[in-house]
Amino acid sequence: MTISATAVPAVNPDTTSRQSLSQEPLDIALLHIERAHRDTGTWQTVHRWLSATADRPLIDGSTAGLFLGAPAMAYAMNLAAADSDRYAGALHTLDSVVAVHTQRRPDAAHARIDRGEQNRGEQTSFAEYGLLRGLTGLGALLLRRARYGDVLSYLVRLTEPLPSGPGGRTLPGWSVWHCPTNLAAPTPGGHANVGVAHGISGPLALLALASRRGIRVCGQDNAIRRICRWLDGVRQTNHHGTWWARWVTGNAAVPRGPAALSWCYGTPGLARAQQLAVIALGDRARQRMAERALLYCPADSVQLNHLAGRDLCHGVGGLMRVMQRVGPGLGDADRLHRPLASAQRTLPRSGSAEGHQLP
Repeated sequence: MTISATAVPAVNPDTTSRQSLSQEPLDIALLHIERAHRDTGTWQTVHRWLSATADRPLIDGSTAGLFLGAPAMAYAMNLAAADSDRYAGALHTLDSVVAVHTQRRPDAAHARIDRGEQNRGEQTSFAEYGLLRGLTGLGALLLRRARYGDVLSYLVRLTEPLPSGPGGRTLPGWSVWHCPTNLAAPTPGGHANVGVAHGISGPLALLALASRRGIRVCGQDNAIRRICRWLDGVRQTNHHGTWWARWVTGNAAVPRGPAALSWCYGTPGLARAQQLAVIALGDRARQRMAERALLYCPADSVQLNHLAGRDLCHGVGGLMRVMQRVGPGLGDADRLHRPLASAQRTLPRSGSAEGHQLP
């Protein structure tokens, strides 16, 4: 398979969808990779799906990230390679592409922070630090490839408060200037996002995972504590269990009630990120809190009913994946499986991978 990457200023929608981890053919390739590793599928099938993504130059440049373009392809091929030399040549090429990103993009981010320190705090964006599009996602890829750039040092610095926000308020360092749902629209005063996909829980999970592998930079533990303390301030508990706001603007937290049980914004992803942080902090009280939140949330029919189908980000797929990760360590893991099985039965069945045909 020949791999090439290019910086495309205006990518057509077909190329974008074909090179996204969230759409076929690349998302279907991930399933076939898992099946091949379990001997329930073939590597020939994997190769066909990956080749369908690599039939044109891979997206590189400012729009590329863990979920799109060359880094997304690197992530999928790394999963396929595992401990073998499978796709070694293609991965070598993609490693070079990602290395450029993980040198250039932290430099730009540090420069932004420097400008904010010299003047009034300059706010960041999802594209700079987020898991889907930004440096957290590239850092997650680096951990899988055992290559470490400046991403962790940048994320530590990201957690430091901005020197002066609007009206003299101190803002979290990850406060973004734009609207949570419309990235082209400014939000007066900005907002601080909580979630795993777009918010500070993504960097928290990455910093904690790096700690678990013995990879540490100056200030890493303090950054993890800083994030956890801030999350404590937006945590809510009532008869529905424990949940966190999706984002904070000024003095308002949105929403006031629990969100869907999604991986990206809901209790499962947020609690899992804090469970990982326990490894670095040794905070057993936080571990108990996170695990209680995970045990109670699937039993709440209100939160279950907000799940949007079976997909990974907003649906049951993401919830199941989180529970797969945390379930073995819980003393009463059966409490997770009963409501989840019920939720799966009530959701409409979407198309399966077997029904997808290569383009």
